[in-house]
Amino acid sequence: MQTDVVVIGAGAAGLMCAFTAAARGRRVLLIDHANKAGKKILMSGGGRCNFTNLYTEPANFLSGNPHFCKSALARYTQWDFIELVSRHGVPYHEKKLGQLFCDNKASDILAMLLDECEQAGVDLRLETAVQTIDKADGGYQLLTDAGPVTCQSLVIATGGLSIPTLGASGFGYQVARQFGHTVLPTRAGLVPFTITEPQLKSMCEALSGTSVEDCLVSCNGQTFRENILFTHRGLSGPAILQVSSYWEPGDAIEINLLPHLNLSEWLDEQCRERPNTELKTLLGELFTRKMAGLLAEHWFVSKPLKQYSANELIEIAEQLGCWRLVPAGTEGYRTAEVTLGGVDTKEVSSKTMESQKSPGLYFVGEVLDVTGHLGGFNFQWAWASGYAAAQYA
Repeated sequence: MQTDVVVIGAGAAGLMCAFTAAARGRRVLLIDHANKAGKKILMSGGGRCNFTNLYTEPANFLSGNPHFCKSALARYTQWDFIELVSRHGVPYHEKKLGQLFCDNKASDILAMLLDECEQAGVDLRLETAVQTIDKADGGYQLLTDAGPVTCQSLVIATGGLSIPTLGASGFGYQVARQFGHTVLPTRAGLVPFTITEPQLKSMCEALSGTSVEDCLVSCNGQTFRENILFTHRGLSGPAILQVSSYWEPGDAIEINLLPHLNLSEWLDEQCRERPNTELKTLLGELFTRKMAGLLAEHWFVSKPLKQYSANELIEIAEQLGCWRLVPAGTEGYRTAEVTLGGVDTKEVSSKTMESQKSPGLYFVGEVLDVTGHLGGFNFQWAWASGYAAAQYA
C-alpha cells in the first residue's frame, strides 16, 4: 500500500494531524494498535474531557526547551479549537480557571474528531500494530498488521507512558532512537504522591476521600493554589498533581492549608474572643470535624485556647500554614495523567514538528518533551502540535 502520510497513534494529536493533513489534499493513513481511537480522550476530565484552557500560554508548559512550544501554540490557539467545537454544536462550559469541559460527555469530542477524519477522507485502521519502520526512497516503509505501507511523511503521535491500561507504550521513543534522536529521561507527571511515614500514612488513610479546598502547595520554587485530597495511599487533588511535575525523589513539599488567613493574627484574635474554645473545636469550623480531630491528635495537644502560650500559638500557625513533608514517591505511570521528558525538542523543528535527524519524520503531542499543567493544557498542545505537523507532512 502506498500513501502520502502515515500517522501512528489515533489519540488527540494523531487525530488532529490526520484530518488536517487530509483536508489539504494529502492521502492519510491513520493507524493504532488499540481497538478504539481516542481512549485517553474518553476517560479525561472525569469522562467530560477538559479539552482546552482559555488561558493557554507557553508558561503553562514544562520542557527542557521552554521556547519550543511557542510557535505551534501561536499558530493553532485555544480559540481555534473552541471554534471547531462550536461548529460541531458540542455544548461546553467553563468549570474554573479557564478549564473548558463538555456539558455531556467526552465522547462528543471524540465523535467530532472522527467526523472530521471521515469528512476529510482519512483511512483509519485500528487494531493495527507496526512491526518495523525503515527508510525508503523518498520516505518510509512500514511493515504493519495490514501489510507493507510506504509513505512520504511519517508522523509519530503515540503519546507517552502514562496509563498503560489504555495502551500506552514506549513505541514512539523507540522510533525516535532508531532515527538518531535523543530521548530525555521520562517520569510520571500530574500524579498523586504516596506516603509511607507511619504516622502520616495512618492520618492519610483515616482521612481518605477528604478534600481540603483552596490550599497552597509548593515545591522547587513552584506554587499552586487549588484543592488537595487525602487518599488511602497518600495525597492527590489538583494542587498535588500540579506540583508533582516539579517534584524529584527526596524533595520536600510545603502545604499551606489555610492561605486565606493570616494564621498568627487569626489565632490571637480567636484566643482573645473565645479563650475557652478547644483547638479541635476551632479547627472543626475550618476543616471536617474528623480532620480537625486528627490534626489536633497528630500535631497538637488539643486544649482551650487560653492555655496555649504565645510561642505555642505561633507553632500551631506555622504547622497549619507551612506543613512540610517528604513524599515516599508517586503512584507512577499507572495513574499519571502525563509523561514528563521524551523526544528532545532541540532535534525537532518548532515550526513544523519535523525531525532534524531524518527528513519526513514528525513528532507530535506527548511523545515530545513538552508537558502542560493540569487543566486542558495538554490537549491544547496535542491540537496545536498536530495541526503544525499537518501543514508540512
